[in-house]
Amino acid sequence: MQDGSLRAYPLSAEGVSVGALKDYWYLNVHDNDNGQIRGICLSHDNGCLITYGADGNIFTFDLLSEEELPKDVEVKIPPPRSGLEKEKGTEDISDPDAYTIEAYKQKKEYERKMKEAEEKKNKKREILSALRQDFVFLLQKNQALPKHMQLHREEFEMDREIFEELDRQKLQRIQLVQKELAWEKEKQLIGLQKLQTQFRDSLEFTLTVHAIQSNHQVSTYSLLTVSEKYTQDKKHEDSKWEVLKEKRTALKETEQAEKETPRKTALVHRESVAFEHEDEMLETPEVRKSTTRYIESRHEKIRRLVEKYDALKAKIMKRRAEWNELYRSKPRDSYKNAKDAEEIKEARENIGCYRLKTATNYTLTEEDHISTEKKMMQLAILEDLIHEMKVNMNKEIVSLRDLKVSTIDEIKSLVKEVKSIQASLDVSEHLPIPPVPQLHPDEVPEKIVEYNSDVLLKFREEQEAMAKLKEPLEGCPSSRAFRHVFLQTPPLEEGHTSTVVTEEKNAFGMEKAEPTEMELEILKREKIKNLYLQETLIKKINTLVINFDAELRLLRHKKLKMDVQMKSAALRCLTCCEELLILKKLEVHEDFLEEQICALINEQEDIHSKLKSYLAQIEDRKCEIVTLQERQKALYASFEASLGEDNEFADFLTDVLKKEVEYVEKKEVGREADEENENEQEDDEKPDLKTDEENCGSEDVVLGDSVCPEGCSEDLFLNTIQLRQQRIGIEKALAEEKKIAADLRKEYDALAIKAKEIETSLDTRNRELEAFQWEKLHRLNELDVVVPLRLHQVHCLVDGEMPRDFSHTLVFTNQSLQYLRRRIVDQRNEKRMHRDIHRKAREQHKELLQDKKEMEKEIKRLEERCNELMMEKFGRLVDFEAVQVHSVNIPMEQMKVRIMEKEYENFVELKEWEEKIVALQHQLTKLTRENTSKLHQLNRFCHEKHQLETELESLMRTGQRGEFEGSRSAEIKETARLESRLVNITCEVAFLRQQIN
Repeated sequence: MQDGSLRAYPLSAEGVSVGALKDYWYLNVHDNDNGQIRGICLSHDNGCLITYGADGNIFTFDLLSEEELPKDVEVKIPPPRSGLEKEKGTEDISDPDAYTIEAYKQKKEYERKMKEAEEKKNKKREILSALRQDFVFLLQKNQALPKHMQLHREEFEMDREIFEELDRQKLQRIQLVQKELAWEKEKQLIGLQKLQTQFRDSLEFTLTVHAIQSNHQVSTYSLLTVSEKYTQDKKHEDSKWEVLKEKRTALKETEQAEKETPRKTALVHRESVAFEHEDEMLETPEVRKSTTRYIESRHEKIRRLVEKYDALKAKIMKRRAEWNELYRSKPRDSYKNAKDAEEIKEARENIGCYRLKTATNYTLTEEDHISTEKKMMQLAILEDLIHEMKVNMNKEIVSLRDLKVSTIDEIKSLVKEVKSIQASLDVSEHLPIPPVPQLHPDEVPEKIVEYNSDVLLKFREEQEAMAKLKEPLEGCPSSRAFRHVFLQTPPLEEGHTSTVVTEEKNAFGMEKAEPTEMELEILKREKIKNLYLQETLIKKINTLVINFDAELRLLRHKKLKMDVQMKSAALRCLTCCEELLILKKLEVHEDFLEEQICALINEQEDIHSKLKSYLAQIEDRKCEIVTLQERQKALYASFEASLGEDNEFADFLTDVLKKEVEYVEKKEVGREADEENENEQEDDEKPDLKTDEENCGSEDVVLGDSVCPEGCSEDLFLNTIQLRQQRIGIEKALAEEKKIAADLRKEYDALAIKAKEIETSLDTRNRELEAFQWEKLHRLNELDVVVPLRLHQVHCLVDGEMPRDFSHTLVFTNQSLQYLRRRIVDQRNEKRMHRDIHRKAREQHKELLQDKKEMEKEIKRLEERCNELMMEKFGRLVDFEAVQVHSVNIPMEQMKVRIMEKEYENFVELKEWEEKIVALQHQLTKLTRENTSKLHQLNRFCHEKHQLETELESLMRTGQRGEFEGSRSAEIKETARLESRLVNITCEVAFLRQQIN
């Protein structure tokens, strides 16, 4: 059973024996390797045997009874066939395409399945056709009913969502197909775009439009693409010189701002900081505490006082600011109008220099500085303008070609109408029809790359023929045929003319009967009408031709003018290129100078930032020095306050305070007061012998001042020693701060000197750059420039003749010459206007001086009146602003409220401690009672012990020792237990006493 096989042994009714187990049936049904039989059992009716193995298979076997066993059937061996030796043996299959047995079986199985599926489909189709017939029959039956009994078409729908589901599935399939073909579509589209860009977009067609009745023609410009380098330069317009200009303007603005803003002193800075701190303290919301109503009322009173003080302070500050603004707005003696100064500055920067560029004193503005970037920008802009003008002209020529095409179409339709009219007229009355103009091949060059299905088929046939012949052919017939399809002239409408002739013949043949007078009259009218129409149509054709030729001649004249402009623009481009070459040669030195200037500007900015930081540090050190000086003053003031009045030891204590000793830490000051701690520190630290000797020496020196004299307060003496140590620390810190401030001042001065050196070097570099710019301009002015002139534009005649040398002449454009003439008139008008303004300003100045004198008299009178009133009321002059500001001492009021709050808090805390003390006293009484009860119990135990010991002794004496030997050990254990308990109780009592104490 391990290899998945099954054995069945037949058993007889006699019993089981060894010989009966020889015969068996062997069934190998499960897997040989992994099909071990895991279980075997009979069915409920004992008719089947079931086995299951480890390979996951289950097999059943039928168990047959003796009645069901088949009878013995003899095996019949068929006789051998006759003539077997004559038959040929079967040959092996050598065809590689022949099916194998397995493939043949699979093919047969597939065909069988397909046949069954087709049969099912046919059955379904038959069912569907039957249902359709039934549905049609129902519809016909419904139509046969009366109208009010008929059902609507929607009522025949059993489930309306079926169609929605079908539509949804159809859309999903369509989207799926689109997604599947999206990559292929994109691939083919990209391939088409590549072919178009490579073969079609790169072509530049030159279009030529011909006139109809003359030999005039006009052609488009052959455009060249603008260089990518120039377009990139056009996008990046910011050049190095502009960056330098921005940096210079920024530096100038910062310098002006530093000059205008006054430097604030340290005292003002400290006062502003103090004011800000007070404002923050006042603005921060105080935490409400559980205080009394009186404290709250005092808080409210202080708040009102603070608000009043703030209002007065704001009013005074506003008044001071107004006065300061008024005095600041007062013009100085050397006052100049800012608007006029700005206009003068702008004029100097932008008006330029009207001297000759070849002059030595010609000045260059920053806008006149020329660089390679600017010149490349000019060249790019010029090329863009040329390209734009040519594109516009090409568009006009293409529109003229389109006009010719529409004119030809219109002429064709008119010729067709004329021919139809002439068909009803006599040949002798026919007027000559103007020829229909045709398009020249160079008027439609884009048709070379167009194609249709006929051209493609023809090209395919030619390619196939060439592939068959495999012989080199002269020329390319496919291309000739390709061009022939589009460039051949359309054939005349021969079929139409033949039909017209046949109609005329038929008409002549049918005119057999003589017309009546009415018919003759009608024919006469139609003939007159046709003659008029023939004449008008021919005139219209001639008019169209004449108008088109006129339009072409106008456009040709416009293009000729534009050719002149394009020629001058091309010359200007050539000049720009030559200037660009010169600038390229000089660019290295210019870049070197600009890099030096940039480096100097960056270094100057760094030094300015460092100077600002040093100034801020110096100001901070000044503030620290001021605070230390104030602390020193406060220390002396506190010392004088501690001395009091008429102190007999004032001189001695002052000498002690001012005596110069080494700075000692606070631990060493209290050495005499705490000798035990000092001894412990000396034992732990164990200093060296040298330091001990030095300390001993110093103690001998300071011994005179270290002893408090008799009659002097010891607290006052110790306070003086502490103040001396504080004074020495303050003086030491003050010396350090002054040393740091001096070092910072030295570094600041060194940086200032370096900044001046950098500024001078920057000025020299700027002057070198200006000189280099002038030299560069001089080199550019030496170039020869082509200027096309006409004879009427030359006004520098010599004796009425044209001069031979034009080197001493000036060339102006009409616009610049007109501008100069207008500017002369404008200058005269401005001069008159400024004279009037100056006269009015002088008159206004006189009036202002008179008003100033009157105002000074009025101010002086009011001041005298105010002083008289103050003397009458107060007896002296009073500063009302100081009185208003210092009328209430707000910090003192705040300190009073804080004292009240602290007193209330201390009262509450004292009350809590009293309650805690009462609770601890109650706990103490309780513990003492427990202790006393335990002591009484201990006393009782001691009495019992004593009694037991006496009884024991008595028993020992009487000789009853043997009786009490058993109970002796128990008593010893009990005593030991009681002794341990007594020890615990004594420990608890000692602990309680310690807590009570």
